[in-house]
Amino acid sequence: MAFENNGLKACAEAPKPVGAQLGYEKDSKERMPWEHYIEQYQNTDPLEIAGRLGIDFDQEKRCFTLNFLGTVYEISHPDFQVVHHADDMGFYPLEEMIYAKILTIRFLLGGTKSFGSGKFKTYREMPWGEVYLRQFDGRCIKRLAFSYGNRLSDFAGIMEHMHAVPVKHGDAAFQVEIFPGYEVQMILWEGDEEFPPSSQILFSDNFPVSFQAEDMAVMGDVIIGSLKSFAKVI
Repeated sequence: MAFENNGLKACAEAPKPVGAQLGYEKDSKERMPWEHYIEQYQNTDPLEIAGRLGIDFDQEKRCFTLNFLGTVYEISHPDFQVVHHADDMGFYPLEEMIYAKILTIRFLLGGTKSFGSGKFKTYREMPWGEVYLRQFDGRCIKRLAFSYGNRLSDFAGIMEHMHAVPVKHGDAAFQVEIFPGYEVQMILWEGDEEFPPSSQILFSDNFPVSFQAEDMAVMGDVIIGSLKSFAKVI
């Protein structure tokens, strides 16, 4: 499949230094976690990762193929360069957002192919639900309500652009697949003169198979942080 000419090198070419590739300074708070994970990633067997997650690995190009938030990406091994397949999305969080990269490399390192039972749970209902609950509520639940609780049509337009599936919850709700088999529902209740807007984020019940508490908080942050950028390209 053809790729857009987005300035990134092809997977098989020599990588840029990690710091230059991601654009962080030496004292950035992202530096240490990223370098920790990339070192682990460089020492992995890509065929083991591909088998465990049920994703493709092209041994000639040395690239995984992975769906993330509605876009197909190729991710090189061992240097983790990312390039998207051409589509109509217009914004590519896995190329632009360091926390999306960290979330994805953690999924490659420790995730497992899995599908939910059809049931969805709140963050609090997960096995480690009390961990980071306050942070998740502030960074994700309240932020979603504040940003889109009185802009339901804008929210719906963005989610439709992301090819999200509408679901019957609240005043506006959509379901997105962040990684293959792992679904997230974003739900809004519109505010009025008497009550402020509110929101909820639900996760398919298989998330604990592959993700920990901090992953879930980052995941909500990445999705909500992407909405503003997607809105600019609609």
